[in-house]
Order: sequence, then C-alpha cells, then structure tokens
Amino acid sequence: MEHTTRRSQGGLFEGLYRLIMRRNSIYVTFVIAGAFAGERAVDYGVRKIWEYNNVGKRYEDIPVLGQRQSEE
Repeated sequence: MEHTTRRSQGGLFEGLYRLIMRRNSIYVTFVIAGAFAGERAVDYGVRKIWEYNNVGKRYEDIPVLGQRQSEE
C-alpha cells in the first residue's frame, strides 16, 4: 500500500515563490516597492511619535512667536 500524498496547491512559501521570485524582474520590482513602502511607513510612525512627545514645544504650537506686542 503506497501512501503518497501530493499537495495540490502547495504551501504559502511555494505560492510566494511562484508569484514573486520566479522571474528576476518581478522580484527586483517587489523588493524596490517593498523598500519604498517600508520607508514611508517608518517615516510616518516616527513622525507621529515625535509629534506626540513634543506637543506644545513645536513652532506651530506657539501662537505669538515673532509678533511684537502693541504699545498702548
């Protein structure tokens, strides 16, 4: 009795290989797009953390900065 089972669709990594890494041009495009998207996500996250930690200390938060008081 032979017990050989084949996966009809393969695993997750096999699917990713078939979709992305089989051709070099698609793989390079995926890596460049992933680096760009990752850079944007990190930039957004760090900016939000910085703004949260510096509320009230930023130039935009000071309403009368650079304005002269009127002499009456």
